Amino acid sequence: MIKRTYLGRAHNMNTETATKSKETIKNTGATFTPQRLADFLAEEILSHVASRNISVLDPSCGEGELLNAIGAKLSQSDEAFSLMGYDSDNGYLSIARERLRQYNQPQNNLVYGDFLELTALPEADLLTPSLFDNDNSQELVDVVIANPPYVRTQILGSEEAQRLAQKFNLKGRVDLYYPFLISMTARLKTGGILGVITSNRYLSTKSGESIRSFLAENYEILEVIDLGDTKLFDAAVLPAIFIGRKKDSKSKETTSAKFIKIYQELNGYNGKLIPSNDIYDVLKNGDAGYFVVDNTKYKKSIGTLKCIGNGDSSWEMLNIDEALWVSKIEANSKFKIGDLFKVRVGIKTTADKVFISEKWDDILDGKPEEILLKDLISQENIERWGSKENLKLKILYTHFSDNGKKRTINLKNYPNAKKYLERNAEQLKSRTYVTEAGREWFEIWVSHNPDLWELPKLVFPDISNVPRFFFDSGGKLVNGNCYWIVGKGKGDIDALLLIQGVANSKLMTKYHDLVFNNKLYSGRRRYLTQYVEKYPMPDPASPYAKEIVRIVKKLNVEINLGAITLLEQDLEFAVANAFEVPVVSTLH
Repeated sequence: MIKRTYLGRAHNMNTETATKSKETIKNTGATFTPQRLADFLAEEILSHVASRNISVLDPSCGEGELLNAIGAKLSQSDEAFSLMGYDSDNGYLSIARERLRQYNQPQNNLVYGDFLELTALPEADLLTPSLFDNDNSQELVDVVIANPPYVRTQILGSEEAQRLAQKFNLKGRVDLYYPFLISMTARLKTGGILGVITSNRYLSTKSGESIRSFLAENYEILEVIDLGDTKLFDAAVLPAIFIGRKKDSKSKETTSAKFIKIYQELNGYNGKLIPSNDIYDVLKNGDAGYFVVDNTKYKKSIGTLKCIGNGDSSWEMLNIDEALWVSKIEANSKFKIGDLFKVRVGIKTTADKVFISEKWDDILDGKPEEILLKDLISQENIERWGSKENLKLKILYTHFSDNGKKRTINLKNYPNAKKYLERNAEQLKSRTYVTEAGREWFEIWVSHNPDLWELPKLVFPDISNVPRFFFDSGGKLVNGNCYWIVGKGKGDIDALLLIQGVANSKLMTKYHDLVFNNKLYSGRRRYLTQYVEKYPMPDPASPYAKEIVRIVKKLNVEINLGAITLLEQDLEFAVANAFEVPVVSTLH
């Protein structure tokens, strides 16, 4: 069982402790809640609580930062209250006991142990409100305030992730805060308030569907605050705050709630800025708009969250103007990419340093045969248009097509490749999953059908600041840090070029940001299958769609930068006209 610690705040950390904390964050999910964020969360929770005579629980309390924050506010009234916490680290609990002593709380209110293991769940469907009918034997509370551990599947390990998924009836990737949300709900009274800080990933990803569904079914959602790339935590986690009131078990209606989004503004906005001391001032300001903190610009959006409930438990976080714009784009679309094409991830070698290089010619002894070295499109060398290329990456490709069937090369026929691969045999053979699957030790793990590489295709990187949808008709292979859409033949070329033009436009970038809302730090976007397959496209038979294809054909061969700039301007007008909306010049 993984050792689970808190997400509380560290105090008086020396260099050695700080270094240790970074490793703790990675392995246990322990990140340190800033005091002002704890104060903000406590204040928001209590704004939804009528009485101050309440019981409060933190299931991963650590040094007690959140409990101390809410205790400080509750102590300002004459009413009694109780603070309870769990943690699996006695050292943290000792600090918490000292901090909470001022509130005259019983020492046994802080429990040493794993909250997930100590909280019993009834045998029921965990994603229905009937689980939480308040008839279990455990003490139920009025408020849960929490910043549970954030540990992703690859750190948890597959065995622990599968155990948690089975116990909590979760599908897909299991991050540790998912079962915490379910267990916290089991300990909350009907009508009680949950206020929790988590990663914002569940707000928009496919793997977050079960949690979005769970929260919408079990809570009257009061507030959702996406704090994006505000860097309030030392860890590389983009945080979000969820505040909800636990529903009666018979309540099934969908809810609407206030949402706030704060992200760095990196799209060239040069309008009015509201000066602020810090992000907390931005949070407390009741207005939406553009703010500046220490020369960094932020965009704050405010609107009504809608739980669409259309089969994938989507949450829409758009204000009125944004929702109208998105609706118009979708109303004027003919198809979505996923209706016509499958979006695939690229090759997974699981040993890139062996198989991929731009310096094959530097190998003086045993350079693999040229016929096995294939041009590779990768995150490092992909461009928006075909007008320029850099970094001539090649991959040692260990497969070929034999009458439509994928085969693995016979090393006896390629003595140089055999010599090269045997020099790297120790690393390649350590991939025991390859041989255990009945494969050759030197094979690429995910190689795809070799026949597909010769077909026309669009390629785009998983992560990028700007869209980079590249059209390839030259038989290049695609690295695993990119996705690709392959046409079935020449008849699909114009459809791919239409997609390329729309996907590379400012209009579709704006749509991506509004609808999928999944930015990383520094404005980097995720171009995941689940997003790109939902891109709307105009009617290919329309005059403007044909104009888009005509412009894209020129862009893919043009080498003059000035001419490319002018063509891109023409493209923006054609895309906007195709969807019957004003041209998007900047991404405010």
